[in-house]
Amino acid sequence: MRNTITVMNAKGGVGKSTLVLALTETLATHYRKKILVIDADAQASVSHMLAGQPQLEAAQSEHRTIVDFLTDAVLKESTTNWRDFVLGDVSDVDDARSIALVPSDMQLTLFEREVSKGNHEVGLRNVIRKWLAEARDSYDLVLIDSAPGLSVLTECFLREADFYLSPTKPDYVSARGLRFLREFKQRDPEMGFGDHLGVIINMKDPLSPQDKHFESWLRRDPEYRCFHLSIPRVTFLQATAFVAPPLRSYWAKYPGETGDQLRRLCLEVLNRVAGPQGNSQVAEVETPEHGLKRLEGKMRAAWTTWKERTPL
Repeated sequence: MRNTITVMNAKGGVGKSTLVLALTETLATHYRKKILVIDADAQASVSHMLAGQPQLEAAQSEHRTIVDFLTDAVLKESTTNWRDFVLGDVSDVDDARSIALVPSDMQLTLFEREVSKGNHEVGLRNVIRKWLAEARDSYDLVLIDSAPGLSVLTECFLREADFYLSPTKPDYVSARGLRFLREFKQRDPEMGFGDHLGVIINMKDPLSPQDKHFESWLRRDPEYRCFHLSIPRVTFLQATAFVAPPLRSYWAKYPGETGDQLRRLCLEVLNRVAGPQGNSQVAEVETPEHGLKRLEGKMRAAWTTWKERTPL
């Protein structure tokens, strides 16, 4: 089953980690998916947002991060099991209990320097290949949150994962990151590369004519395969960086239209993963608000029919 996805844009600041978090919690809550998040970014943003500071610091002090696993498996060539570095029961959403995380650490950058200095690139890619092959059978989806730019580790995930997904802000600088990634994919095609799942236009300002214009420009390029929905810049998504100590409901974290949009976006992601070359049709998602409107419509139609058929 093809279900491993590297989330990457060569440009930073496009809301990549926040989007990985929102997709993960939506897929777990509303689609009951068992998900592994691999934090391959030294900034450890998604680790902070999923695990929270105390659990993350405990994992780092106990040497249970991606850095520790890869150091053992690649540099020391030991038979370390990646499952020993997985944190379960992460996320502060009460119904999102099927999310697991391999957290990151600032030392990841130093690890990559050791890989390059010691010519361990082949060994690293072999470890990543084996890791993802095993994770495919254990989880419904594997999401890899990669660092901006192009590092040796990011390249391994891009080449070994089944798909790559590219968030972007609707502006020129962010789109340059997309073009760089597209050009990089064309180099050394014999080395393999994940299939392009598409571009998610993220952090769009609904009131900005510039954002609207640039979104239209992105959508005109068929190679970007833009997702149908754009995700607006809203306070609720920016606030997800703060983990709430008590568990909260999904709708408390992603209220109203924000949660509706994320549900529809996740359905499109699932359809693209499952469909032939990612081209399946997207079905409509019914949210509680949509269901109420549908019921009200049926009641109005029934009332109209009754009035027409009932003589006064």
